[in-house]
Amino acid sequence: MATVELTAENFAEKIGGEGIALVDFWASWCAPCRNFAPVYERVSELNPDITFGKVDTEAEQLLAAEFNIRSIPTLMIVRDGVALYSEPGALPQQALESLIQQARDLDMDEVRAKVAETQTTETGQATKDDSDDSVVKA
Repeated sequence: MATVELTAENFAEKIGGEGIALVDFWASWCAPCRNFAPVYERVSELNPDITFGKVDTEAEQLLAAEFNIRSIPTLMIVRDGVALYSEPGALPQQALESLIQQARDLDMDEVRAKVAETQTTETGQATKDDSDDSVVKA
């Protein structure tokens, strides 16, 4: 599967559903981003069941700000609408494949329970808005 260009208009549709999605926050002027792009593309072709999206942080500044992107490239991994990973830095192919396998191996019921527990602890009491563990903003 080729990578998908993500915008504020299509982000929720492409990333918010069931399954695993990777998001590469990048810019054309960023040398590490350009070096990471072929690795990202190769891994996308090896994993056709995963959505691989790219956010051009120059064109989509509000989307980058919404996810607090301060350094690029930044890779985010989302599974079933829950952000599992978000870190800056270009990765070698083996490291990217390892992260994908780790995302595949997770028990999402356990992840959701931990997210809810953390939110309850942080707020003292989870409210309807606080308990929303999805990454996709409405």
